Amino acid sequence: MNAMTGSWNLLRRALLADGIACGAMGALLLFAAVPLEGLLGLETALLRTAGIILIPFGALVLYFAAKPHVSHRAVWFIVTVNLLWVVDSILLLVTGWAEPTLLGYLFTVGQALAVTVFAGLEYAGLRRSAPALA
Repeated sequence: MNAMTGSWNLLRRALLADGIACGAMGALLLFAAVPLEGLLGLETALLRTAGIILIPFGALVLYFAAKPHVSHRAVWFIVTVNLLWVVDSILLLVTGWAEPTLLGYLFTVGQALAVTVFAGLEYAGLRRSAPALA
């Protein structure tokens, strides 16, 4: 396996895992928002909106993961959206816009950390596949 193939495998796997996680989390938040509200202390509307955003974003990420060639712009877009999600998650906790339970706080921080890992892996895969462009 050459370096380009290994880099592409890292990028493809990161995109695939990210897309699956987005879709699964989106479905959970959309369809289980009411019981999650009580557990997490986050409003149903917030949880459902997050689910509505995550499902098509996950589908888009999976679409790019399945393509034989992914443009660098597409990967940069995904990494940027992921990082914006992390920033928004942190702002949700520090601005007082939401008052989560301890479990809600841990959930929000945990998913932000997971998204950070996906963004980092996607960036690493992009960088390895084209160091001059990344």
